[in-house]
Amino acid sequence: MLQLILAIKYMFKRRIASLAVLTVALSVFVTLVVLTVMHGLLAGWKDVNHALVGDCVVGTESLVGFAYYDELMTRLEALPDVAAVSPVVKTYGLFTETSTGYSNGIEVMGIDPVRHAKATEFARFLHYRSDQVGQVFDAVGDANRPGCAFGVDCVLMRDQNGEYPFSDFLWPRDYDVTCFPLTARGVLKRSGVGEVSTKRFTLTDTVHSGLPKNDDQVVYVALHEAQQLSGMDLPVPRISALHIRFREATTINQGTQETASVFEAFKQDCAGRNLAFLLDTVHVQDWKRYCRAMIAPVEKEELALVFMFVLVGLTTVFIVLVIFYMIVSHKSKDIGTLKSMGVSSIQIMGLYWLFALMIGSLGAGLGLGGGWLFLSRMNGVEAWLFEKFHFQLFNRAMFAIDEIPHDIDVSMVVLIGLFALVSCLTGALIPAWQAARLQPAKTLQVSQL
Repeated sequence: MLQLILAIKYMFKRRIASLAVLTVALSVFVTLVVLTVMHGLLAGWKDVNHALVGDCVVGTESLVGFAYYDELMTRLEALPDVAAVSPVVKTYGLFTETSTGYSNGIEVMGIDPVRHAKATEFARFLHYRSDQVGQVFDAVGDANRPGCAFGVDCVLMRDQNGEYPFSDFLWPRDYDVTCFPLTARGVLKRSGVGEVSTKRFTLTDTVHSGLPKNDDQVVYVALHEAQQLSGMDLPVPRISALHIRFREATTINQGTQETASVFEAFKQDCAGRNLAFLLDTVHVQDWKRYCRAMIAPVEKEELALVFMFVLVGLTTVFIVLVIFYMIVSHKSKDIGTLKSMGVSSIQIMGLYWLFALMIGSLGAGLGLGGGWLFLSRMNGVEAWLFEKFHFQLFNRAMFAIDEIPHDIDVSMVVLIGLFALVSCLTGALIPAWQAARLQPAKTLQVSQL
């Protein structure tokens, strides 16, 4: 009881204790806000990548693709853990808007929209035909003209509010897509003047995934159209990848391992066939490994931020240490009095640890409460700043986010709070030990001869 009374007295009677509480609260506040935003951005980034590619990808980076995919699809669809399989063709080329003559490079992605919507969440990113994904490539008013779906940033400019001016669309919009068809050996399928394949498409929808690379550099067309443009249609049809979705009860690792086993057996069965060599470049990867080039840099940034805030925590340790050292030096006579009354060294250490625990608890509570309050109103504050002063933390015309992430992870809150308490207890360790070593005779001595 004496320890508690003295700890409370130190907390509210010593102004310097307020500095320690403020330091802990500020550190916790900044850590919670920044890590919540960064974690939200990373989680959203992962979610979109996962939604775009499915759970597993059997594919190759080669521009010539691989053959016999229909047989492999049959084997994969027979697996009890596989819910859907979608064949995909990826190639590169140029697109030209016929009305303006504007041209640019583009990644052409050929899909069967119905299959792809089952294996991925492709329908979720469509603007006009998300509920009619089977008709996404049907051109309005011209049944003979093939349709295409461009990444939204290819055809529209995002404003600072994060909105796209869909009302400005002038239908129809036609685009010429040009590719260089390759043989299975990787050489141009044609030579001379006709070495390229060009086809005119009508814009039928836009795809807004939130990933800059996909929204700004990809056009989606029907699978057979992409095969013709890239030369993967004859003599044996080829594709670039199979995107797979597993059933809910199946883990990603389990499903990927089963898929890899089926593919290895299929590869052995195809040995000796004319285009079997194309299977040597095919890899089976789960979605995270397949998207590692996009996910890994963001994960490293989050890890770097965590390391930086660990250093902030160490700074808090030293601040608490200095403050407690000053308190011990000014309260040496109190310590001597307590020891002369029979208070043990362990109890003296317990007094200062209790004091440190109170500082950490109060500081962490204020920091976490302030962080939660700020995060819950952060987007509203940003909107007000933009309305009054035209300031945005994330310019929506540049950053592909609809709002600043603000969902708080409970486990993160607990870890930050515990780290604040540990930092305070660590900072108080040495001063508490020095206080426990003080001798009553020396601390209460009036003068020294």
